[in-house]
Amino acid sequence: MAAEVTLLTPFLVMLLVFVAVVIHRGVDARLRLDDAAHQAARAASIERSAPAAITAAQATASSALSTAGVVCESLGVDTDTSGMVAGGAVTVTVTCAVDFSDALILAVPGQKELSATASEPVDVWRSILTNGGGSSS
Repeated sequence: MAAEVTLLTPFLVMLLVFVAVVIHRGVDARLRLDDAAHQAARAASIERSAPAAITAAQATASSALSTAGVVCESLGVDTDTSGMVAGGAVTVTVTCAVDFSDALILAVPGQKELSATASEPVDVWRSILTNGGGSSS
């Protein structure tokens, strides 16, 4: 019995370490995705127009994820600017397909789609873009 335990212990320890690493990668990717969604929503909320907010959210989410080292097989950034008025809110949903193909030994799917949503308020006292191109309060 002692010989079997001695032979199996290293394999069990390696399996546990491997499981812990896979779980850590998933949790880390989710945390970084949450952060990217918050950054994108903040960037969108300070823009003056809906098209500029959508562009800012996409650029910020992509930049935040690449800086954090999260590689997305496909990245989706959905920006809801319907509340983009003084006192309203801008909501951004970031969706990322994270690659786990190197963890197939544990029957982990090759790709896992993660998403995060964040809302940021639009400043009540912000100036708005008018038809003449200037800004007013």
